[in-house]
Amino acid sequence: MRAVVQRVREASVSVDGQIVGQIDHGLLVYLGVAAGDDGADIEYIVAKVRDVRIFSDAEGKMNRSVQDEGGAVLLVSQFTLCGDVRKGRRPAFDGAEKPAEARQRYDETLAALRATGLPVSAGVFQADMQVASVNDGPVTILLDSSKLF
Repeated sequence: MRAVVQRVREASVSVDGQIVGQIDHGLLVYLGVAAGDDGADIEYIVAKVRDVRIFSDAEGKMNRSVQDEGGAVLLVSQFTLCGDVRKGRRPAFDGAEKPAEARQRYDETLAALRATGLPVSAGVFQADMQVASVNDGPVTILLDSSKLF
């Protein structure tokens, strides 16, 4: 499972011109479900999103989590995070989970994030979404439950 985590001042996701998810201060998380991802991958990603210390403390050091900040999370599915462009110029998506299983893992991740007590909004799985955000910093962190980077 891969995630791109961005610290944002605000973010929203729209489908067919209608906002379906929106947050103010917090984290915009793009989530890609890889083939074979399971509960352990979900736990890893959820714990990292909840606990990663990328918000500044009083001294300006990145020492606070989204939970410490009272921020929110906007979770957006993005299978292209599992794309591989090492061969050629067109991405191969062999590493991405099949849609039905990916939807289940996405829904489980969404539920697990909500169970942390964080305010969580979401995009629509497999929809053509438009995402708007105001990055803060910018600060962007890459997560991979297989710890590839």
